[in-house]
Amino acid sequence: MKKRIQKSMILVIAVTLIAAYTITILFAYSRIRDLAQENIRHEAMYIAEAVNLSGEAYLQKFRSVESGTRLTLIQKDGQVLYDTETSQALENHLQRPEVQEALKSGVGTSIRRSDTLGVEMYYCAVLLDSGNIIRISKEQATVLYTALELLPVMLAIAAVMLIAASLLARRSADALVRPFNTLDLDHPLNNDVYEELHPLLLRIDESNRAKEAAARSRQEFSANVSHELKTPLTSISGYAEIMANGLVQPKDIPEFASRIQSEASRLLTLIDDIMKLSKLDEGEIGQQKEDVDLFSLSRDICSRLTPRARDMNVHLAMSGEPCTVYGVRQLWDEMIYNITENAIKYNRKGGRVDLWVGKTLQGTKVIVTDTGIGIPKEDADRIFERFYRVDKSHSKEIGGTGLGLSIVKHGAIINGAKIHVDSMLGKGTRMELIVPPEEEKKREEEKKASAPLDEEGEKGESRPAAQGQKRQEKTEEEK
Repeated sequence: MKKRIQKSMILVIAVTLIAAYTITILFAYSRIRDLAQENIRHEAMYIAEAVNLSGEAYLQKFRSVESGTRLTLIQKDGQVLYDTETSQALENHLQRPEVQEALKSGVGTSIRRSDTLGVEMYYCAVLLDSGNIIRISKEQATVLYTALELLPVMLAIAAVMLIAASLLARRSADALVRPFNTLDLDHPLNNDVYEELHPLLLRIDESNRAKEAAARSRQEFSANVSHELKTPLTSISGYAEIMANGLVQPKDIPEFASRIQSEASRLLTLIDDIMKLSKLDEGEIGQQKEDVDLFSLSRDICSRLTPRARDMNVHLAMSGEPCTVYGVRQLWDEMIYNITENAIKYNRKGGRVDLWVGKTLQGTKVIVTDTGIGIPKEDADRIFERFYRVDKSHSKEIGGTGLGLSIVKHGAIINGAKIHVDSMLGKGTRMELIVPPEEEKKREEEKKASAPLDEEGEKGESRPAAQGQKRQEKTEEEK
């Protein structure tokens, strides 16, 4: 990074010097040309005045004077009488721009390349009292000539500037990079650095907090898993050891075996829930999304939970209307099942659980309402934490792993659903799974994007399904 900063600064200075040199050359050339033209014009006027006073014989003195000025005497018909640079006969100059302008206004000027000398010249012609024209000309310094004259000075300045720039760039780069090298990433907000880095430091701080929270969550999860696994294993080991040592009477063996079986079943359920959560955390759903009829699925769940509700003397009822969402069917099954099962488990004798499915203005909803023990306000935000139980003593009596609502939370995230909980202690709980309209639209677009191409290359039903439908229609026609 330091080298890049140094190179960038040196490059900027080099480009600036080149631009300054170019502008200086153009300005200097323009200024030199203007001064030269002004001097030549004044010189022409002086010489013309001297000729008017002394006669044209005055011009003969310029043959031996190396003044760098070329003098030409031209008759008003354009015939060249003589020229200080050559003794050869010259062509008629009547059509020269400066001559034409001098004949009209008394003084004429022009800049052009001389056919005789082959260089760029500045011409100034003045009409004499005799009617002839005196013209003087001088070679104009070109841009290249001016640039070459100034080049040594500019090179010297550039060398000094580049050396100074290199030293300055190194110091500036060190000063710019030093705060980055001394950043305290463990406490990013404590760094006194550039204001532009503050959003980055905020994100680093948020990332650190998220990592710390994740680490604490993993530690708590590991501790809870160890505890939850240890409890049934201890019971199984204890009962098995008593039976192995022959300390159990034959009539009590079935009871001990039943307890071992119950604890083993609880252990298997816990392991199964842990594996589900692990897959959900890692995004390994393992199932394709499809259209899920929530009404039909909820009715099936109620059928499966009816024996449990009957055993606990809880009335389970369902109502609503058919509605379909696009998602993972197995996750929807586990979400609705866990919420409904909790409503039954944490209910009271003679209580009631109502499950409603349908469309609302807020979106598609699955609502489970119970008349159970309710949730205290201080626990409402923690019920979706892993292994968290509101009533731990009651939970031991009815069983459960404490992971059901955590699975519901992860399943809702994957299926684009929101969870709303409304509860009053001692009066009951209302829990809603909501798929908002914007999420339904998003899922519908996702469904269209994942649909296979039909025979005409358009997105629609899969080819086997379409062919099966055609065969079914054909069979119905034959019937």
